[in-house]
Amino acid sequence: MRGISIKLFFFLVLSGLDYSNSYGQNESLLAEVRLALKAGSAKELSQYFHDNVEVNIKDESGNYSRIHAEIYLKEFFKNIEPISFEYVLQRSTDNGLKYAIGNYTYSEGKYLVLIRAKIINGKEKIYIIDFSED
Repeated sequence: MRGISIKLFFFLVLSGLDYSNSYGQNESLLAEVRLALKAGSAKELSQYFHDNVEVNIKDESGNYSRIHAEIYLKEFFKNIEPISFEYVLQRSTDNGLKYAIGNYTYSEGKYLVLIRAKIINGKEKIYIIDFSED
């Protein structure tokens, strides 16, 4: 009986470790997105996009495929190179939605960036990214 209790204990501990690792992977989405924005890398950023993503830059907005959003943002980063990107707010909801607001600083000012993500097919994906001049 004691052997079963020890096995059950280790099973629960290992199950908890697996859960915390998957939780940590989800938490790293915003960390990876921050690095991509800080580097001005549309290619890196697009890895975290849903198949269709809404991209808003100033007064222009549209729904794009992941590939077209990458091309659009590549041009943006080329013309407005980042100096830094830092979050000012990050939140998650109980139903799996995540959003963050950050400052994208460039040589002539900054943009306020809103990122919205949700779990799609078991993975967190960005479905809206919005750049508005601050």
